[in-house]
Parts: sequence; C-alpha cells; structure tokens
Amino acid sequence: MDSLHRKPQMNDFRTGRDCQFCERFDPQFQKRHSMDRLVHPRLEDKASAHLTEDGYVKHRLAELSLRQKAGVPVLAKTA
Repeated sequence: MDSLHRKPQMNDFRTGRDCQFCERFDPQFQKRHSMDRLVHPRLEDKASAHLTEDGYVKHRLAELSLRQKAGVPVLAKTA
C-alpha cells in the first residue's frame, strides 16, 4: 500500500496539528488555507501525513526547494 492512501480512520472528523517541517521551511506557510497546514496528529511530519492534497503538494515543493538550496540535484540527469 502506498503511503499516500492510508486506511481510513474510524472517526468521521478531521483533527490535526500544524506540520512543523512546512512551518519551518515554507515562507508562505502562514498564507495557506488552514486545512492545508494540518497533518495527521499521530504521524510524522511527512508529505503523506497531510490531510489535503494541496498540503501534500506544498510539502513536496518545500522539500524540493530545500534540496535545491543545499545543492542536491532535484532531478536525475538522463541520457
């Protein structure tokens, strides 16, 4: 099972906490919609823990930006 599609929880309401990774590395974090900032409270601060798809994508963009600043190649070179 891929980590993006986890088993649904038995409760119907969404609770969460702010993603500490995004808060630290995304300068636009405070401008996000409130749901896009939240991650599942029992999971680590990874992209797949975000409650919304937009939150997931913005987390990945923050990771790529961080890698680019560190000088790590973002995409592998092909032939």
